[in-house]
Amino acid sequence: MRGATGASVVVVGNLIDIADIRAAAERIAPHVLRTPTSPSPGLTAHLGVPVTLKLELLQRSGSFKARGAFAKILSLSEAERAAGIVAVSGGNHGIAVADAAGALGVTATVVMPESAPARSVAIARGAGAQVRLTPTMDGAFALLAQLVTAGATLVHPFDDPLVIAAQGTAGLEFATDAPAVTDVLVSIGGGGLIAGVATAFRALAPHVRVWGVETEGADAMSRALAAGEPVPTPLSSIVTTLSAPAVSDLTLEHARELLAGVLVVSDAEAVAGTVALAEHAKLWTEPAAGCLVPAASRVLERVGEEAHLGLLVCGGNATIADVARWIGAR
Repeated sequence: MRGATGASVVVVGNLIDIADIRAAAERIAPHVLRTPTSPSPGLTAHLGVPVTLKLELLQRSGSFKARGAFAKILSLSEAERAAGIVAVSGGNHGIAVADAAGALGVTATVVMPESAPARSVAIARGAGAQVRLTPTMDGAFALLAQLVTAGATLVHPFDDPLVIAAQGTAGLEFATDAPAVTDVLVSIGGGGLIAGVATAFRALAPHVRVWGVETEGADAMSRALAAGEPVPTPLSSIVTTLSAPAVSDLTLEHARELLAGVLVVSDAEAVAGTVALAEHAKLWTEPAAGCLVPAASRVLERVGEEAHLGLLVCGGNATIADVARWIGAR
């Protein structure tokens, strides 16, 4: 897979390699932040074991998604850029693609379900993208397919080796900056982030266990692992940023090969985790990150109290009204 800039990923079997992640890190370095990695005394006290956080909510556009968006757009030929790019998103991928496209002078269309946070829609439009809304996430993917067939260039949120390698740069940084961690928790939507992060840890710290976390009604990876293949997932979770209608063969293969397990928590637990991150870590996050806190307790039940946990805090694009509504619905 190669674009005009010479960007390529060599997939061995169905897995990317640490060399791909290092190449992606060099390519996107001028455009994204090297986000902080920090111990959390508050969460350490709350969970009873050392906790270290990778703060991707401080990334450009408010989530890790900027990494993959820039990597993919930078790889495109002039013809592909001229055709305009299109992306589908429950929120953060759309924001990141709109931001990256605006910075690189590329016309972008972002397709979102009507359940996407209003703030995400407004930010994507503010960055210059055309936003198309559909009643459901399934409908968003269907419209995406139509736009690609009509000639637009796809920037997929997870089913792309270049995107996975770029998301894996967060894991490269995390593994480098937090050598003491024994167990790392990462949220799963379509699986691109955890595929890249797990690849980085397998190469740099193979003793570290990487755990995926989903919410009920946005549990496409758990269903795929149980079925042995990607399967359609009925979406009902409030966590739209994790609500992929299915994972891909590519992300499933990474999960099957590299993960210690995938845990599923309820929406209410994810919202409680969002509150816990605010109270104990002083972080304003989405439930897509909040779900890591209740999952961390379950990981500790499995691995024991000698663990040192690492949480990849994936994003913080939530409004006060969003969080208040979620808390009220618990």
